[in-house]
Amino acid sequence: MGVLDQIYLKAKKNPGKVAFPEAMNEKMMQAAYETGKEGYIVPVLVGDGVEIRAAVRERGYEEDIFVIVDIHEEEYKKNLIERYVSLPQTILKEKALDRRMKSPLYYAMVMQAVGEADVTFAGIDNTTGDVLLAGQMIIGLKEGIGTVSSIGLCDIPGFQGSEGTLLAIGDSAVCTDPDAKQLADIAISACDTVTALLGWEPRCAMVSYSTLGSGQGELVDKVVQAVKLANERRPELAIDGEFQFDAAISPAVAEKKVKRESKVAGKANIVIWPDLNVGNVGVKLIQQFGHADAYGPMLQGFNKVVCDCSRGAPVSEIKGNIVISAVRAAGSRQEEAGKGGCE
Repeated sequence: MGVLDQIYLKAKKNPGKVAFPEAMNEKMMQAAYETGKEGYIVPVLVGDGVEIRAAVRERGYEEDIFVIVDIHEEEYKKNLIERYVSLPQTILKEKALDRRMKSPLYYAMVMQAVGEADVTFAGIDNTTGDVLLAGQMIIGLKEGIGTVSSIGLCDIPGFQGSEGTLLAIGDSAVCTDPDAKQLADIAISACDTVTALLGWEPRCAMVSYSTLGSGQGELVDKVVQAVKLANERRPELAIDGEFQFDAAISPAVAEKKVKRESKVAGKANIVIWPDLNVGNVGVKLIQQFGHADAYGPMLQGFNKVVCDCSRGAPVSEIKGNIVISAVRAAGSRQEEAGKGGCE
């Protein structure tokens, strides 16, 4: 069974509520309808209720597959605002929130913040910047995390890594030139993401052109400092480096290059790039020469799962990312529940 098959199976066992603030977009509505009808999610269409219902009928969809939320319905909106402003550490107050909620994107995120949806899924009609700004303003960042970043999941034919053909990589899409603190944020967020999505025990390698001091310079120093910061903040996570890419994923290379004990060297299931130049080139090399399927990018760092999909993505890819987002949200809820039970 492939990785997507496993994720789809998880989604079907526990369908999450996914809010679509770009409900009128044809591709988005089709993807929402098909994933809903197939039983993977409960699709929540957010916008002008009259327009949405007319479009649903015109496009030949069964209306009862959807939950349709009309942003003009004042009583429900008032209830959402009251619940939102009562949350700890909210940024917007009632009047400012009321103005923002004229936008379906902000409305959907308020629903998510108060538990009326598990995921907000957008990115075709809204820019990445729009989604990131709304997410930071309404959903907020996880405690201790100051950086929104992304992670992708590569399924690489012929690769025999610690998780078979799978390797998680980040950040290949959001942070251009992260400093040491931001790199530490990305590594910590990546560990939490793969745990929620796949149930892995994360082994996270922070890569460079140097392995444990074999190279010198500011670029290496940044990665070394990032490893130190990540370990100080989350000592329970296996985050190590600095490693060259081959020393991170190949046991034979790690045996030659890494002359100390490491839970990560040679068996990393997460690789953190030092900057976006490396990340973008790296993922395209893996796709072009490794013939890999790359799922994502998945945004991370928010208190809840926010998804920004590619504007040019086909419906099939949008559906995959919807299901992945729903499973991530379910995994995050279970993880939080587990932490609560231990306290």
